[in-house]
Parts: sequence; C-alpha cells; structure tokens
Amino acid sequence: MKPKVLVIGGSGFVGKHITKRLSALNYISIVPTRHQKLINIIEKNSVSKAMIIQAISQANVDEVIKTLQPNDVVINLVGVLHAQNILPYGPEFQQAHIDIPIFVMNSMQKFGLKRYIHMSALGADKYGPSMYLRSKGVAEELVKNSGLDWTIFRPSVIFGPDDSFINMFGTLQKYFPVMPLSGAGNLFQPVAVQDVAQAFVAAIEMLTTIHQSYDVAGPEVLTLKQIIQFAAKKQGLSRPVIPLPKWAGYLQALLLEKVPGKTIMSRDNIASMKLPSILPQGQANALSEVFGVSPTPLDSLLK
Repeated sequence: MKPKVLVIGGSGFVGKHITKRLSALNYISIVPTRHQKLINIIEKNSVSKAMIIQAISQANVDEVIKTLQPNDVVINLVGVLHAQNILPYGPEFQQAHIDIPIFVMNSMQKFGLKRYIHMSALGADKYGPSMYLRSKGVAEELVKNSGLDWTIFRPSVIFGPDDSFINMFGTLQKYFPVMPLSGAGNLFQPVAVQDVAQAFVAAIEMLTTIHQSYDVAGPEVLTLKQIIQFAAKKQGLSRPVIPLPKWAGYLQALLLEKVPGKTIMSRDNIASMKLPSILPQGQANALSEVFGVSPTPLDSLLK
C-alpha cells in the first residue's frame, strides 16, 4: 500500500504540480492550510484532503503530523523570497525556512515518522551572501542532523506556465517601453516545475535518495537579461533591457521594496545574485542522472 504524503506548502506553485503528480500515481496527499476559504480550492487541485492548521506553532504542527502513520511521508516546500533586512536574516525567513522545518522534524520524531523530503535552493549556505541563502543553508544543516530519512532538493529558479517569475516580468514589460535591470549578467539555469515535481515524487520510494542532497537545474545557462527578454517574447513583446551598474541596481531594489503591494525585487535578491544559480562546473544534473528526467528548456513555455 502506498504511503500517504503530507505536502506542507502544497497549495503553492510547486506544491500544486507535486500534488497533481501524486494523484496521477494514486498517492493520497494531504495539504494543510491556514485559510478555510482555500479548502475547496485545494481539494479541486487533485489533493485527497486539505486540512486547517491554525497559527504556526509546534503544538499545531503536532496536531497535523499525529494523523499520519510511521510509514507516511512528509514533503516540505515552504519558502518565501522576501523579508525584513535584518542580520543574519529577517523574521519572515526565520519562520518559513527554519522554524517550520524544526516544528515538522520535531513532530516527525515524536510520532515515529522517518521519510522527509525538503525543498532548499541552489547556493544555500549558512555563510552565504544573502539572508535568503543563509536561512536556507541553516535549514539544510538542521535537516541533515535530524536523524530522519531525508532528501534535499536544491533547484535553480523554477519556471512553469503559472509561475510568478517569468509571468511577472512579462506583465511589467507590457507597461514599460524599456526595462532597467540590476544583475543583468547574473547566471541562472531555469528548471521546469514539472521536472522538479517528477523528481520529488520519484524520491518518495527511492531508497537510494535517502541522506542525499541534489542540485537540480534545466538544460541551459541563461543570464537574467536573457530570461527577461524571454518573458517579453512570451507576451509577444520586444523591449530593450538596460543593464544597471551595481549602485543603481541597489537603489532600484531599495525603491522597489518601498512600493506598496507585492515586492518585485529586494536588496536581498540582489545579494543572492552574487552567486550564480547554476550547477557547478562538471557536475552532472541529478534530474537526468538520478531521476531519469530529461530537463525541459525554457522555450517550452512558448508551445
């Protein structure tokens, strides 16, 4: 009998693709949410069961985990991109990237569960250049010392038809005749969300992936400028991209942090881009080498 799979963060971008794949393979998936109004929406997304969790705390996470059996699986996808600019990282990163994994792993240990699959990021390092990468790096260390049967995935930027990265920059270019861009030459290796989802689900019962960390990326290395130009092309547009010097990019990010509404770019994003989000030179891509997935190119979004 297949194990049940608790997908924490299962209502998000990557989570929706993972739960759909779980359903296609006849797994029972469970997605917790703090929002009652999302229950029906989540369950329409091929999720077997959605359940309410109140404010995030150890006790409330215990209430979720204790409904599972020892052979069931926990996938943690929770992540945020922005936080208050506080060293070593802001409270939003502390809660999402560190506190929640601690609560989950404590509960798993308490109730006898072992299999834990964790979402991290390429470049995660507790000594990294950004709050985002430092908090992700601390979490990786906690996972590796948990005593659980863990697997860690470290993807580059993830794209898909419903992503917030390509679509956001494409929408912006509808309204601006030129695109001033900080970090235009920074390197990424965009990976398709369906490829990431396939690897996560495959890892559930692949015993060889226990106690392994996998860098996953797409088939091509692109600059941020090339990605932004692709976002315009996807919208049927062509916009000149104006690379900004470092000081101007920092100022741009600072101003964007102050704009009301959803944050587009932050100073911490600029700091993260000090490291290329690509596979180390000579390293095989785990997608193909371990999980048998042929990495999908970015231009698949045009089809």
